[in-house]
Amino acid sequence: MNTGMNIPGDNVALTIQRRFDAPRDLVFRTMVEPDHLRHWWGPKECTITVGRAEAKPGGVFHYCMHPRDAGAAGMDVWGRIDYREIEAPTRFAFVNGFADEAGNRIRYPLLPMWPLEVLNTVTLEDDSGGTVMTLHSVPIDASPAENGTFLAGHPSMQMGFAGMYDVYEQYLATLKGTAA
Repeated sequence: MNTGMNIPGDNVALTIQRRFDAPRDLVFRTMVEPDHLRHWWGPKECTITVGRAEAKPGGVFHYCMHPRDAGAAGMDVWGRIDYREIEAPTRFAFVNGFADEAGNRIRYPLLPMWPLEVLNTVTLEDDSGGTVMTLHSVPIDASPAENGTFLAGHPSMQMGFAGMYDVYEQYLATLKGTAA
């Protein structure tokens, strides 16, 4: 598919795979629908406030991350997801990056060489009553320096996603036995 985007090869991509003890339909809904995302999306040290939420191709999920500990050092940081594809219950793709309060894409001042946008493709596979998720992330239209920053950030991103998915697993456990 020609997207009109300059996407580097897999040598820059980050791929994370994780198994969740929940059926694929539930995992899909809780990973896409804003009413669920507000409970687990973002760094585990943060809570989020949703500014805009449209879970559909072409839709936007605009949110603000707040430090969980009000006394902790840190600041509110806005992010934006633009949904590209949603194929229930097996796959979805979205572009994410930092944003301002109005929802405009911005460079994060603390990481100015971070790629402006990252394409994320999530696939979900049934696995004996559970679900195996594969997340594939790659910068879009990034300079060689931005690709290098993204590649150098893989260990930090792996830890960040691990923490976020730990929170997600806890959230999934609260939904067991509910219609969600």
